[in-house]
Amino acid sequence: MLDNNKSILENRRQFLHFLTSTSVFAGSGVIPFLSEKLLAADALPVEMIKAAEEALNVFDFEPVAKSRLFPAHYGYTVSGTDSDETLLANRDGFNRFRIRARRMVDIRNPDTSTSIFGVPWDNPIALAPVGGQGKYHSEGEVASARGARAGGHTQILSTQTSQTVEDVAAARGAPVWFQLYPSNHWHIAEGLTKRAEQAGCPVVAVTVDRAAPRNMETFQRYARADTTNCSQCHIPNATPEERLKDRAMWTDIDLTGVESTQASGLTWDFVERLKTSTSMQVVLKGIVTAEDARLCLQHGVDGIIVSNHGGRSEASGRSTIESLPEIVASVGGKIPVLIDGGFRRGSDIFKALALGADAVCVGRPYVFGLGAFGQEGVEKVLSILRAEFRRVMQEAGVVSVGQINADYIEKI
Repeated sequence: MLDNNKSILENRRQFLHFLTSTSVFAGSGVIPFLSEKLLAADALPVEMIKAAEEALNVFDFEPVAKSRLFPAHYGYTVSGTDSDETLLANRDGFNRFRIRARRMVDIRNPDTSTSIFGVPWDNPIALAPVGGQGKYHSEGEVASARGARAGGHTQILSTQTSQTVEDVAAARGAPVWFQLYPSNHWHIAEGLTKRAEQAGCPVVAVTVDRAAPRNMETFQRYARADTTNCSQCHIPNATPEERLKDRAMWTDIDLTGVESTQASGLTWDFVERLKTSTSMQVVLKGIVTAEDARLCLQHGVDGIIVSNHGGRSEASGRSTIESLPEIVASVGGKIPVLIDGGFRRGSDIFKALALGADAVCVGRPYVFGLGAFGQEGVEKVLSILRAEFRRVMQEAGVVSVGQINADYIEKI
């Protein structure tokens, strides 16, 4: 990893040297700026952090996690679909918005609390559902739950969790939301939902953006380079029954004859059926257009998570932060709107709330913290995000989450 960091810095130096020598910038004010950056690149340290407390930002955890994970597991985590264009767009989308800061405001005591479905939240940052967290750390979702508990964060548990919903809720010390992969088989969704409801989950977040197959090229390249013997955990050419029978949430689900758990036939009829079969709030995760947001209202959906599955479900090249405004406008405050996709900074969180989101969900940052340092890594990632968000609130001159609105944002 040390050699890899050195290579990154060397590539950066070569690129900056190229820019300073090109005629495009001759006689401009850009040369001094590039020279300054060149000197900064030469001075950057190359060692990875050795403890969670050393991290300056959430990006510091990924290199450590990469060094500790199997290549295929790391590749799966960082992969989007096709050329990763949507994954990259999720980060780039934040650059299309700027914060309008106000002055002469008493910012000594900013309040980061909010509420969703009438439930108080200490902050508007939730843990997005990430499946199979046992590949990042032996305690998996339980360690993440303890990290969430330390910072007062709501946790959304994946259907593909490595730990049971009962154990995760106990570790969190409060109810967790349950993310549902619906499939084309009602009895599967019904069984998973009933168990989550019995475990005290107040919300079921139905993932609706995994209807089509996906082409995860980055993952495939890492998997090809991985020489690990994976046969103990992954059965080659396994059926759904063989693959899922021992998973935490699937032990009582009848998968006999089920050819796929993918929801290729998902329609609004499923939503209406689910609404009549559970007392949980029903949220749809994966809505990215105004048209579908309006249909959510028509079909009695209780909330929306604007999501493209972290860039893993579509090659649209469109970021979730760019999708957010039209959805917020369409629902008109009638139901909560959350968002995930590319959140790495407190300023990202502020921008989403200024554009009308009620809360944001983070995924990859906390699982890289988990993979790097276990529960301590999760706690530190979330602590960094809380501190950055609080500071950006102060920089912008706002003292409560409810005060953040469109007046504090502009689109470039």
